[in-house]
Amino acid sequence: MAAILVAPATAQDDAAPALPSYAEFVEMADSAELVVRARISRAIALEPERAPDVAPGFVRLYIEAETLALLSGAAPLGESLRYLVDVPFDSRGKVPKLKNREVILFARSVPGRPSELQLSGESAQHFYSPEFESRLRPILTELAAPDSPPVVTGVRDALSVPGNLTGESETQIFLDTQTGAPVSITVLRRPGRPVAWGVSWGEIIDQSARPPAPESLEWYRLACALPARLPSEANLSSNGASRTQAERDYQFVMGALGPCSRS
Repeated sequence: MAAILVAPATAQDDAAPALPSYAEFVEMADSAELVVRARISRAIALEPERAPDVAPGFVRLYIEAETLALLSGAAPLGESLRYLVDVPFDSRGKVPKLKNREVILFARSVPGRPSELQLSGESAQHFYSPEFESRLRPILTELAAPDSPPVVTGVRDALSVPGNLTGESETQIFLDTQTGAPVSITVLRRPGRPVAWGVSWGEIIDQSARPPAPESLEWYRLACALPARLPSEANLSSNGASRTQAERDYQFVMGALGPCSRS
C-alpha cells in the first residue's frame, strides 16, 4: 500500500462530548480542503516503533472507512477511504473500538490517490451526530458563498474626528485582509444617543452599517482575528484627545464583539 500522510487528530471518547465552539467549527472547516462523513470499517493500531512521535496517552490508528457523504470540497474522493489518526486511549487505557462508528473528517486530498486522506490538523476527526452536522452545515455554506467575508489579518489605520457638539465624534477603523478586500468599522457617538457602530464589507463606507450577528462568519472574522488593543502605530488621529477617543472606540468594538471562545 502506498504511504499515507499523517496529521495529528483526536477522536472523542465514547461519552458524548460537548460540541466545539462556533470559532472551532470555523477553524476546522476553513483549514480543510474536504469535509467528509464516513463510516469506519477497520481500525488497526500501529506498533509504537512505527509511530514514535505519538503523544503520551494516544495511539496511532490506520483507518479504513466507507465514504457516506462529501459535505464540502471538490477533490476526487473514493468510495472507500484510508487515513491515519491519533486517538486517545479509552478510560480503561485500551485502544477505543471504532469499527462501524460514523465520523466527520476535516482533511486534505492526496494527489492522485482518491482513496487516501491527510487529516488537516488536531481534532480533525469527530464522531458524527445530527447536532454536529446541523451546526457545521451553515458554516460550510457561509465559507463557500461568493460574498463570504475575507480573512481579516489586522488593523491598518484608525482615525477619530470630533464633531461640532460636545461629546460628538466619528471613528473610522480600516482593516487589513488576506485578499486586500476593503473592510472598515465605523463608530459614531452623538450626545444623548447610544453609541452606534457597524462594519462595511466593501469600498463604500456605509454610515448605516450594522454590527455583525453573533456567531456569524462576519463576527468570527473580527472577534477571532483583531488584536486585543489598537496598535499605536495604526492610530492616525492628530492629537491626544482624538487618539484617546480612537483607542476608546476600538475597545468598545472589541467589547461588543465579545471573546472568541474555544473549548
